[in-house]
Amino acid sequence: MNHTKTYNCVALKTSHGTITVEGPVSAETLEGLYFHEDLKAFRPANEQKKAVTEIARLPEGRIIIAKNKDTVIGYVTYVYPDPLERWSEGNMDNLLELGAIEVIPEYRNFKVGKTLLKVSMMDDAMEDYIIITTEYYWHWDLKGTKLSVWDYRKVMEKMMNAGDLEYMATDDPEISSHPANCLMVRIGKRIDLDTIQQFDRLRFKNRFMY
Repeated sequence: MNHTKTYNCVALKTSHGTITVEGPVSAETLEGLYFHEDLKAFRPANEQKKAVTEIARLPEGRIIIAKNKDTVIGYVTYVYPDPLERWSEGNMDNLLELGAIEVIPEYRNFKVGKTLLKVSMMDDAMEDYIIITTEYYWHWDLKGTKLSVWDYRKVMEKMMNAGDLEYMATDDPEISSHPANCLMVRIGKRIDLDTIQQFDRLRFKNRFMY
């Protein structure tokens, strides 16, 4: 599959000044930027920068960033599903996973996350993909936001809806292990019925074992 990437950019006004939300950005662009020290949800900021930069080098990898001048204050990543997850078992070259989205606390009340997702979907090539995200409550910043697990789930769903991702049921054991976990999906406009059915077999793998 030819992974076409068309750059898009929007300006977003905040009380901390106007920020830029742009992408997909290249590894070279990321190398020239500073990752804010509060981008630490998954690993220390300098290590996360390396991980995100490596994704940008992949043919299918997409990185959308929010930046204030030369400082990245938020990002979202798209990449093929982890080989250890069921979503990779169909070897679908048009199935991408929204692997991570992160915005520093200082900017969380300015719709940065929603804007990252909206800019992601401005690229027409996204209509050739099924985009999934697997939301697990143990990844959420419940302590920092002081939200309950259910309130945080509502926030996550609303944010994902901004990128046209919608809740879909699945029998995946890890997602099913807690009722707050969920699978959210965006099916591109050019995805055919056979591909959708192949994806459904991944969603309900246990149903098709017999």
